[in-house]
Amino acid sequence: MFSGLSAFPLTPVNATGIDEKSFLSLLARLTTAKVDSLGVLGSTGSYAYFTREQRKRVATLAVQHADGIPVMVSIGATSTDEVLRLAEDAQHAGVSALLLPAVSYQKLTEEEVFGFYAEVARNVSLPICVYDNPGTTHTEFSNDLYARIAALPNIASIKIPGVPADMHSAAQRVSALRAQLPAEISIGVSGDASAGNGLMAGCDVWYSVCGGLFPNTALALTRAAQAGDFAAVVEQSQRLEPLWTLFRQHGGSIRVIAAAAALLGLAEENNLPRPLRALSSEHQREVLQVIRSLELA
Repeated sequence: MFSGLSAFPLTPVNATGIDEKSFLSLLARLTTAKVDSLGVLGSTGSYAYFTREQRKRVATLAVQHADGIPVMVSIGATSTDEVLRLAEDAQHAGVSALLLPAVSYQKLTEEEVFGFYAEVARNVSLPICVYDNPGTTHTEFSNDLYARIAALPNIASIKIPGVPADMHSAAQRVSALRAQLPAEISIGVSGDASAGNGLMAGCDVWYSVCGGLFPNTALALTRAAQAGDFAAVVEQSQRLEPLWTLFRQHGGSIRVIAAAAALLGLAEENNLPRPLRALSSEHQREVLQVIRSLELA
């Protein structure tokens, strides 16, 4: 569940709500490629924009169409009570794991963050992946806080932000965290541009936006890292730099991936929940050029 490539797909919308046909088309790409796990309703999956009923429906669809691949579903919300309700829904849907960000409107203290994870961990029966994404949750984790949370029941993995671009610094980052965690806790890297460094530095899993639409491309990099072929990892990471550049230019990956899904005929042009907007025609042409030049698949 917590190793290899965890692919995070979009949750496309249309004028009537969740675009279930497009969502299932995206899932089919991932199951055909045989990714190691599915990360549904993550940040790329726009969990924060959907109702409880919509999220329950997406979780159910994902499990039904996962073709045996483990499904992890985000249960993030600003209220602990709502998180527990979402956890109950996800467990009833039959998911394999829960992705848990500490979403905050008011900035949380370290004790509030720890108390939040402790309460959720006591009330669920599935493994939890701690989701550290300060850009969207406004919550920051120290290594000491990671270690305290990792000692709780049901904590199985930590999804860290991108590691440094310098390989030596990346290795130090992962090594320092590994030293404070129980041996059974998986460390996963996000921030696709740093995935290669994260995997070479010892992360167990790539929690991947790119993999949610281009699973074969992401699998090639992941499998090279798992085989210890670090020269291939570096080559592939560098080859994908035009895609990482697009992510940086557009304030993150979601708008680029949404445009790419539309350009590939897998979703409507306006497939993001409002107020998010599709890229302009000019920027869509740039995305298409990158897809073609890199032969993303």
